Amino acid sequence: MNLKNSRRQTLVTYGILAAIAFIMLFPLLWLISTALKSPTENIWQSPPQLLPSQPTLENFSKVWQSLPFGVYLYNSVIVSALTVGLNLLFCSLAAYPLARLSFVGRNAIFIAIVATIMIPFQIVMIPLYILTVQLGLRNSYLGVIFPSLASAFGIFLLRQALLSVPKEIEEAARLDGSSELGLWWHIMLPAIRPALITLAIFVFIGAWSDFLWPLIVIQDESLYTLPLGVAKLAGTFSLDWRLVAAGSVISITPVLLLFLFLQKYIVPTDTGSGVKG
Repeated sequence: MNLKNSRRQTLVTYGILAAIAFIMLFPLLWLISTALKSPTENIWQSPPQLLPSQPTLENFSKVWQSLPFGVYLYNSVIVSALTVGLNLLFCSLAAYPLARLSFVGRNAIFIAIVATIMIPFQIVMIPLYILTVQLGLRNSYLGVIFPSLASAFGIFLLRQALLSVPKEIEEAARLDGSSELGLWWHIMLPAIRPALITLAIFVFIGAWSDFLWPLIVIQDESLYTLPLGVAKLAGTFSLDWRLVAAGSVISITPVLLLFLFLQKYIVPTDTGSGVKG
């Protein structure tokens, strides 16, 4: 009887999880389905038809040939890669002293940094734009990257990860004559690799999908990123949702592939395993 109840509970649990997964994935499935539908199919029929009766790649071909999506893709890759690299660099440099060094006002500085998470981007958007223009960064990759050079969330995440590194590893490195910069680079960063990868994924997704800030600082279409290119589809093709869906699928595919590739690295690591008694 207990075995039957256990199996029943397992089936119910998996059934609930499958239903939640379907609800979460339904918008993505509908997007892909719309991108594959031919012009003769009705995308607004009720109930929705997820499997196209005449699947075609014509929408992808038309989008790619009508707009310079290759240029948009290149711009997005450059902006996202630079944003991730610089964000990891500056956030780890800021998090290291806040976690491993003792100095007056350390906790106050950390609290002030974390408090900025509650400030909406729209409040600082205008001062950031004025500063970007004054620095001559408008219409440039660096202008798009500028607001994301560091983040309070990234500093918080890496500080918490650095606090978990055993003190013995740090002391052993200092006895070997390691400098603070060498300790940060050779000891601390490898020890918090899962946190770095997690932050990199979040930063990449944010930079890749950002629409508002690139729209403000970029006027040259040759510097458009993919979100701006997808938005342009609405005007170019008089809001043909099949083409917009095709452009959106092209835009999100690299993010999905990156997540599938890196998710296995987002696991806790035993930083204390290198300490021997």
